[in-house]
Amino acid sequence: MQLPKLRIGDLIAKIPIIQGGMGVGISLSGLASAVANEGGIGVIAAAMIGMGEPDIGSNPLEANIRALKNEIRKARALTKGLLGVNIMVALTHFSNLVITAIEEGIDFIFSGAGLPLDLPKYLGRRNKPKLVPIVSSGRAAEVLCKKWAKFSYLPDAFVVEGPMAGGHLGLKPEQIFAPEFTLEKLVADVLTAVKPFEAECGRAIPVIAAGGVYTGADIRKFLNLGAAGVQMATRFVATHECDASPVFKQAYVNANKEDIVIINSPVGLPGRAINNEFLEAVKRGEKIPFTCPYHCIRTCDHRQSPYCIALALIQAKRGNLKRGFVFSGQNAYRVDRIISVRELITTLKQEYGAAMRAYAGAEVLPLAG
Repeated sequence: MQLPKLRIGDLIAKIPIIQGGMGVGISLSGLASAVANEGGIGVIAAAMIGMGEPDIGSNPLEANIRALKNEIRKARALTKGLLGVNIMVALTHFSNLVITAIEEGIDFIFSGAGLPLDLPKYLGRRNKPKLVPIVSSGRAAEVLCKKWAKFSYLPDAFVVEGPMAGGHLGLKPEQIFAPEFTLEKLVADVLTAVKPFEAECGRAIPVIAAGGVYTGADIRKFLNLGAAGVQMATRFVATHECDASPVFKQAYVNANKEDIVIINSPVGLPGRAINNEFLEAVKRGEKIPFTCPYHCIRTCDHRQSPYCIALALIQAKRGNLKRGFVFSGQNAYRVDRIISVRELITTLKQEYGAAMRAYAGAEVLPLAG
């Protein structure tokens, strides 16, 4: 049984899988193009994308814009598939990066870590990417639909990120493990919230499930619940094409379940990561001295922060885990080896088919008696 396609407006992905955007530097042109070549939607993360530019410390705006242009162009040269950019609302240069992505003709803009209340205003006359906010509640989806109405525009889709996601989370710390905030319930909540707006605009607003989606059976489950597709990030870290250092990827392979922890990020949001000595030092109250050359996140008070999250994530991406740490989803401990994107997608398709056959078989079982 084949995975269904994912339609967002007039764009159609051959499989209903979006590769989650992972910063800093974890999903760039290498990973995004590989996923797009397999029929999914590959996503470049814009957060501190200019970290390798020589002027990132002295001119972070221009460095990040230049790097984003380069990564989009490199990805375009490697694939004819669908590509997106993840641009966090909390980024200091959010608007500049959005404008850059639009000018480069990107297919999708995914935006979370805050509500992108005015995202449609950046759309020009020619290049019009699909705009996909990332939310964690039906209420947030409703607010965005109402706010965007003043631009005569509604979201092209929503990604609903649940409590098992990696990196920064859109939930309060007390909600992360609460039974009423499971991804299944959040997806149902957003599906209900968007129905009136679908009727109003006369088109579908697809809902994408994200956070803890790990197997083909998980994909089947969320599609059966009404989601149009899934977003997966953790599984794509452990691939040869992922843009992170091999040391970063190996941290997933080596992780045990108890190593996956919730941290208080300097940007003011809870986050999920793999525990290591760097995070243990922070927990002990040790402060890692730093200056703030990048001013990358608007919500970060560097004067009160025990460490610079940009520097920590840059070091992690490069494999220096003594000076940084690895963000991950709750299921990272299930990763046992590094494989290719093609092998991963093939496995997911096989798992999905097996789950569909099992589901169909269960429906036709005769009644006992």
